[in-house]
Parts: sequence; structure tokens; C-alpha cells
Amino acid sequence: MNLSWMAWTTPTAAFFLIIFAMLVTMTIWEIRVPGGAPRKGILGFETTRGDRLFVSLLGAAYIHIFWLAFFSLSLWWAFALALIWAVCVFLWV
Repeated sequence: MNLSWMAWTTPTAAFFLIIFAMLVTMTIWEIRVPGGAPRKGILGFETTRGDRLFVSLLGAAYIHIFWLAFFSLSLWWAFALALIWAVCVFLWV
């Protein structure tokens, strides 16, 4: 993959492609099965599917930032923790 025109690395391109794929998937999901009314989860505010995606992505960003600040272990551990966070957000928030 030749991404030198923007000085991107392959992981950076993969990151943005995955975010784009998530948005496309959420759009298709919403078209096929409309989300209906927002639901109130354990955090105490009403959320839709899009809200839960945003909260999970925001949480994943913070998990990775704190991981880099406090741990010297591989970022794959932070990624695994972020995936667990996203599943919990979609199930209970």
C-alpha cells in the first residue's frame, strides 16, 4: 500500500479504515433494523446505537492514552481492554 503521499503509516491507514467500516456497518444495521427508542443504561443517560459507538471509541482512546502513560507493556493489552470496554458499553450502557 503506497501511502507516502500523506506520510501515513499502514497502522494509521488501518485505524481510519476500521473507523470508516464501523460507521458503514452501523448505518447498514440502522437501515435494516431501526434502533427504536433510546435506552437508559447503568451510566444513567439515554443512548442510541450511535451514542454507544461514540462512547466506546472515546473510551478506547482514553484507555490507550492511559496505557501509554502508565504501562510499558504492549499496546495489544490496551486493545484487548478497549474491546472489552466496547462490548460492555453496547450491552449495558
